[in-house]
Amino acid sequence: MALLEIRNLKKHFPIGGGWLGGKREYVKAVDGVSISIEDGETMGLVGESGCGKSTLGRCILRLIEPTEGEVYFEGREITSLGKKEMREMRRKMQIIFQDPYASLNPRMRIGEIIGEGLEIHNIAKGAEKRERVIGLLARVGLHAEHYDRYPHEFSGGQRQRIGVARALAVNAKFIVADEAVSALDVSIQAQILNLLQDLQEEFNLTYFFISHDLRVVEHISRRVAVMYLGKIVEIAPSETIYSEGLHPYTKALLSAVPVPDPTRKTKRMVLQGDVPSPINPPSGCHFHPRCPYAEKVCSEVEPKLTHDGDHGVACHMFGPGKGNA
Repeated sequence: MALLEIRNLKKHFPIGGGWLGGKREYVKAVDGVSISIEDGETMGLVGESGCGKSTLGRCILRLIEPTEGEVYFEGREITSLGKKEMREMRRKMQIIFQDPYASLNPRMRIGEIIGEGLEIHNIAKGAEKRERVIGLLARVGLHAEHYDRYPHEFSGGQRQRIGVARALAVNAKFIVADEAVSALDVSIQAQILNLLQDLQEEFNLTYFFISHDLRVVEHISRRVAVMYLGKIVEIAPSETIYSEGLHPYTKALLSAVPVPDPTRKTKRMVLQGDVPSPINPPSGCHFHPRCPYAEKVCSEVEPKLTHDGDHGVACHMFGPGKGNA
């Protein structure tokens, strides 16, 4: 059984209208996503900025309340849980935020930041809390003397290590890593990624790893989902996505990845036009206005995410048994 299962999850943000009148419209940030994540795996999520990746991650944890849909964690539906029940569930589900500067309270010492969850969930207090926090600091590559320092005294990489320690403090099983390395230098990115992999093996963690960097996702993920304008357009094992990706949008993303070899020439697939507005997305396939292979059916009928084994593609033209773009 999957550790986490998402069924037809939607998040539509209302804009306009209200008590002054006028038509109320909605930003369809997440628009009917269904995926499952197995215990102990890393599921990567990629897509352009603004496609709904971070909103999806926050909806899973109910940091943002979903508009519609269901989220099952360990077989339990959590979107209908009350505050008390959800607080107990949060001990198992944590997040590492994108910005290592904004995600730490500048008025709190590091020991307080990491240990806050221990007190909230009645895991440890006083000397026991301090001992546990110092142990977590050591596990993520920091030192005991950092316990009483403030966030502004640390570099970006060190702050992200603190964020990792905070997520581990309450013995979480599932962690959403929301662009967890995008704000860091490349060399520091590698250190944090290796740390996350080591911790996953040690504590049997499950990651939902959100990123716009396809190479980072390839390095850490067992399976990868590709998101476009609030919908999943392709999902498959990492090696399949990167060697046999079928959806034209997946192909376009992969063709844009820089190759660190000046002698190797790659053919860039340049998409026409801009990303449509999530307020009024195109009919049929959301990608059809920018797709070089689109036909009439693409603008009229929304393609379903069709699976052949562990490879799913939402495309009328390409997919398992249809062809390759």
